[in-house]
Amino acid sequence: MPTAIPHVSLAHLPTPLEPLDRLSAALGGPRIWMKRDDTTGLAIGGNKVRKLEYLLADALEQGADVVLTIGATQSNHCRQTAAAAARLGIECELLLEHRFPEWPDAYNWGGNLQLDALLGATVLDHLVGTDMNAALAARVDELLVAGRRPYAIPLGGSSVVGAFGYRTAAVEILRQADAVGFTPAEIVHATSSGGTQAGLIAGLAIKRSAVPVLGVSAGGSDEYLAPIVRSLAEGVIERLDLDRTFGPATVMIDDTHVGDAYGVPTDAMHEAVEMCATLEGVLLDPVYTGKGMAGLIHHVRTGRWSSDDQIVFIHTGGTPALFAYPELR
Repeated sequence: MPTAIPHVSLAHLPTPLEPLDRLSAALGGPRIWMKRDDTTGLAIGGNKVRKLEYLLADALEQGADVVLTIGATQSNHCRQTAAAAARLGIECELLLEHRFPEWPDAYNWGGNLQLDALLGATVLDHLVGTDMNAALAARVDELLVAGRRPYAIPLGGSSVVGAFGYRTAAVEILRQADAVGFTPAEIVHATSSGGTQAGLIAGLAIKRSAVPVLGVSAGGSDEYLAPIVRSLAEGVIERLDLDRTFGPATVMIDDTHVGDAYGVPTDAMHEAVEMCATLEGVLLDPVYTGKGMAGLIHHVRTGRWSSDDQIVFIHTGGTPALFAYPELR
């Protein structure tokens, strides 16, 4: 029998599925729909809230009195972890790697960092190049010695437990698309730590859906990310004790839109952010959704889909990071 999966309600669900008809017309390709996971609530929302509903429930079940996680300076995951911990009355520590200390103050003091402090999290700064997984493990050991009960959340909340959040999101997308009369030709989203994509793949496999998922990497190669996504997706299915499989081709990652590095702007990202803002009144972020949408725009222009297709793009949030990149105006 599968083990019960603890869950707490933190997100505003279901999030809307909205057509982007002006963007679709401007691109002259398939009809594009946006799954608005930027509207999940909890400190400006974003996709990580879905994962945290399972991760924080697991922390509470284990009797944790402090949660810890890691990320880069402008981590959306860390901001949402701080908000979830505040909602549930658990202390929160954020271990942040400051990858671009030479960048303007808006990046190193504003955006998500400002919200981390407002939400009451303790921020532990680390220099660029720090082994953040080792730093997290070391901090857990320190807290254990001090008699605390820490619960460590990996980068991006991307564990088997966290991936359950997007197993349910996959079902939500299928139901919403069916309600308005279409089956997505593909689901597209920005991928980085792998948990969102893994949950989607697992959820679709569980529903025996053939809808493919394309992850546009915001940082990390296909060679690096694909095994992580596959392992997490298989872990979700195994945890549910279900007889479901998916082939190697199911894990699709486009790593050609990262640019120079994670978090570093690209011209295509600028174009994607500006198009969504001026055509749809939708704000993307420069780190994830901007690059994810840049990937989608590229694939429309190069003929990946026909004009009769309907594509779902998942807006995974990240709006506060816009204020850390003042050149986007």
